Amino acid sequence: MKRYSVLAICAASFLAACAMPATQPLVGADGRPLPHVYKIDRRTEAEIPYRLLESVNTLRAARGTQPLQMNAPLNAAALAHSQDMSRQNRPWHFGSDGSSPLLRAQRAGYTGHFNGELISETYESELETLSAWSQQPDTRAILMDPQSNELGFAWYQEPSGKIWWTLLTGDGTRAPAARVSAIALGQTVTSEMDRAPAQ
Repeated sequence: MKRYSVLAICAASFLAACAMPATQPLVGADGRPLPHVYKIDRRTEAEIPYRLLESVNTLRAARGTQPLQMNAPLNAAALAHSQDMSRQNRPWHFGSDGSSPLLRAQRAGYTGHFNGELISETYESELETLSAWSQQPDTRAILMDPQSNELGFAWYQEPSGKIWWTLLTGDGTRAPAARVSAIALGQTVTSEMDRAPAQ
């Protein structure tokens, strides 16, 4: 009787092992693990902004810095820039029309004091991207800026799975540093970020 019990346990263990997913990541020709594509579906899409905001505020609380709250115009500016970076196929702070982050925030209707912009081109999740931003001194400084109290966050995911993330910060209690013109490539600009080089 004991012999049958042992055989039954071994058979069950073998079948369970066959049903378990492989724990080894797939590797590319270079021997490195292939990136895992973070696909954003409708359910995830609704959760992302709140997860990101909660995570940023947790980091800020650990430093004794005031929490951020979502701002609709900053969200709109972040979305427009994420889509534009995809069209340009490069992660950078200039719009395809030459616009700066400050100009784009004001175009979207942001009336506070714009503080900073973070961008990323990746296949990783918002929390993995936030982790990367929080590890670099220059990008961490924007996340932890004690003068910020508002946040804009958005993304654009291409059919390939590549994601263009944009995060903006500002201070809704202060007036803008400068009103900038809606013309970015023209000479009618007033912000130090958009000023044409001296002739």
